[in-house]
Amino acid sequence: MFARSVRPALNVARAANVQQQQQGMATLREIEQRLKSVKNIEKITKSMKVVASTKLTRAEKAMREAKKYGAANNELFKHTEPEASEEAPKILYVGISSDGGLCGGIHSSITRAIKKEMAANPGSLAVVGDKPKSQLSRAMPQAFKVSFNSVGKDVPTFAEASAIADEIVKNGGEWDQIKIVSNKYLSAISYESGVTSVISAKALQAAAGFQQYEMEEDVSKDLAEFALANAIYTALVEGHAAEISARRTAMENASNNANDMMASLQLQYNRGRQAVITNELIDIITGASAL
Repeated sequence: MFARSVRPALNVARAANVQQQQQGMATLREIEQRLKSVKNIEKITKSMKVVASTKLTRAEKAMREAKKYGAANNELFKHTEPEASEEAPKILYVGISSDGGLCGGIHSSITRAIKKEMAANPGSLAVVGDKPKSQLSRAMPQAFKVSFNSVGKDVPTFAEASAIADEIVKNGGEWDQIKIVSNKYLSAISYESGVTSVISAKALQAAAGFQQYEMEEDVSKDLAEFALANAIYTALVEGHAAEISARRTAMENASNNANDMMASLQLQYNRGRQAVITNELIDIITGASAL
């Protein structure tokens, strides 16, 4: 039997051990909850990666078909370069992106490219997609002429591109040249921003290569609008493929990070559980020795 003077100290020690065990169990429950949450997140990101991989096949197929339109456009403007003028041309920049998120820096690349182009040659601005619009509206709100949203949820169509081109012609203000800033699809894991130039009907008529042919004014106007719709359609489809590819890569990286976090939390949980068991064994042995 312990002396009466020693018993209070033992009671305090037992209370401290009980409190420590309770704190350890609370910590283990917190780790277990975090581990469960990370597992659920990993399931979501893995599913989103599978969905993006499926969509990427369709997007790549549509992009290959759309590039034929872009090749025809490039051939047209290659032989109809406008003559140099003393006055600086009025430029309208059209940023092509989308409203979707969880796709890495796909929207930021468009924003940076537009800021770089406008710093060298100022002009007005039209934006497709809410994400780049929200980024650019803070930096240059006075440059906005028109914006579009709800584009790119699925593979873009030529009808959507034609509607955007018509709206730009009607409400885009006066311009001599349009520079379409969009993401260029390089491979399944990489992309880069690029610029495609389209000239107005007036500049098209004044081009030396175009003046070799006798055409009415309405024909050249229709040709310029159709070329603008072609260029926008190519940029939309190629940008959509780049976005799906970036989303797939982002979800793959997120899944890998979740797996690493799960391994770390599992190791931390196992160590904490082992520490609790060790403390319980020490208490049992100490109590048995004291009897």
